[in-house]
Amino acid sequence: MKATMAVLLVCDAVSKSYSTRPLFEDISLTIADNERLGLIGPNGSGKTTLMRILAGDEQPDSGSVSVRKQTRAGYVAQEPVFAWEKSVRQILEEAAPDDAEALVPVTLGRAGFTDPEAASGSLSGGWRKRLAIARELVRAPDLLLLDEPTNHLDLEGILWLEKLLASAPFACVVVSHDRYFLENVATRMIEINRGYPGGLLAVEGNYSRFLEKKEEFLLAQTRQQEALETRVRREIEWLRRGAKARTTKANARIAEAGRMMSELDVMNTRASAASGTAQIEFTATDRRTKRLVWSEKIAKSMGGRQLFHDLSITLSPGVRVGLVGGNGSGKSTLLRLLMGELTPDSGTIGKADKLRAVYFDQEREQLDMNVSLRRALAPEGDTVQYRGRPVHVAGWAKRFLFHNDQLDLAVERLSGGEQARVLIARLMLQPADVLLLDEPTNDLDISTLEVLEESLLDFPGSLVLVTHDRYMLDRVSNVVLGLDGEGGAAIFADYSQWEQWQAGRKQAGLAPARASASRERVAPAGPKKKLSYLEQREWNEMEAKILDAEQTLAAAEARLQAPETVSDPVRLTQCYDEVQRSRAEVDRLYARWAELESLTG
Repeated sequence: MKATMAVLLVCDAVSKSYSTRPLFEDISLTIADNERLGLIGPNGSGKTTLMRILAGDEQPDSGSVSVRKQTRAGYVAQEPVFAWEKSVRQILEEAAPDDAEALVPVTLGRAGFTDPEAASGSLSGGWRKRLAIARELVRAPDLLLLDEPTNHLDLEGILWLEKLLASAPFACVVVSHDRYFLENVATRMIEINRGYPGGLLAVEGNYSRFLEKKEEFLLAQTRQQEALETRVRREIEWLRRGAKARTTKANARIAEAGRMMSELDVMNTRASAASGTAQIEFTATDRRTKRLVWSEKIAKSMGGRQLFHDLSITLSPGVRVGLVGGNGSGKSTLLRLLMGELTPDSGTIGKADKLRAVYFDQEREQLDMNVSLRRALAPEGDTVQYRGRPVHVAGWAKRFLFHNDQLDLAVERLSGGEQARVLIARLMLQPADVLLLDEPTNDLDISTLEVLEESLLDFPGSLVLVTHDRYMLDRVSNVVLGLDGEGGAAIFADYSQWEQWQAGRKQAGLAPARASASRERVAPAGPKKKLSYLEQREWNEMEAKILDAEQTLAAAEARLQAPETVSDPVRLTQCYDEVQRSRAEVDRLYARWAELESLTG
């Protein structure tokens, strides 16, 4: 089947370097009609540069890119640029070719825009990303190149893009580190890494298929490397004994030994490049205080819109909260409230004495883009203090996969993922009771994401994590707090439960979740020390029971407000009684939850 697919683009032996540092060498690949190619690789491996070369926005140092005649190629950059005063409609109309103007209203609908006259400058980052994708869609591309398209999109936006690409009539190449996204979208995976022969590893299939084949490849490479090491050791022993006569046969064996040694050096270098991962380990204070940060019935409005109200949460050691909600629902605002950068409109926020909190800002405003990498990592000299010990800046940089020749580069010249690693390196120097992480996964490569996940799982304090990476949410968080963007909040066991509830409410035509947050208590998941077996089982089932009860209440409230109910006195009375019973059951369950929580001490 693959052989019969028409080729859209051929990339032949393309190389690119910056300064004296090569990004990639002799990269070759093809893209066929209707293929969905997922492109991954370590930060700084040149993925964005390769995408710009494929799009024709940048020229390679050597090699060529050939595109089939009359092929329309679109490119969505990581940070799209618009004339901010122009409306969404104007931007799409200007982008559409003369023969595709009818696509503008259709594309507006597919992208979810309800106000086509909104100025692009008024849009959030997620909606600007949707606009950038829509701008390329109206051009009716045969090939669409997307560089980190899930950055800035909320989870709903990512699901929208997944569905869009899965049914698209065009081919696409997507640079992404979102593992669930790659699993659901890609039909072929390519990883750029100097550790592979030819500089890349290509596998037919989605991300899980790629992982299987990569493991097989690395295992074969290890076996080949071990066999070669054995042969080289034997040849070295032979050389040390010395050949009895410098015969033609002996000279040929000496030459072969040299060749094998060179080959082993290459394999060792590749193995090091393929397995390189950052070393991330946050420093905890080992505080044993039961309550680190807590809020009591806090409310906050921004821009004349209430984000949440009556929100009460408690962060204790071992609590790992995944904070979810649409763009503009108040996730970053809640983090800044917990950090102390903002004050609530009402309610109170308390903190343990001498609390130490570390905050990862998704806008990276803590980074000075004009200073060198050396100064960004070690502002006060050539060493940093990590866990009470001095570490030279070169060694500290190496821990985060930076090379010595990068130390004098300005931070602005680093890739997005490299900048994220700089910020994580700085945060690791600060002992913390609480980690408040606002989109720390943006631009990080997959190997770094995996190391970050392990570090967060090992962190003994509490953390609140905002991320669009569903895999990380599932793996790291032991409770999910969902903000509905209309003033409400609700607690879920995991992200999939939140997603299912949202989908169910949408299908039923109900408003987004608006559970009263005044009753919410974020508590550590897992066994409770002072509960009996039956109480522990009741505790484990409590969140699911509360979810079911709140769904029943929401449905009852919807029936109460229905026009046919309002016009029927008998039905109105019945529905009102049903709402009262449902609300009483929800209150009873929350009271029982609080009672069980108090038994844990």
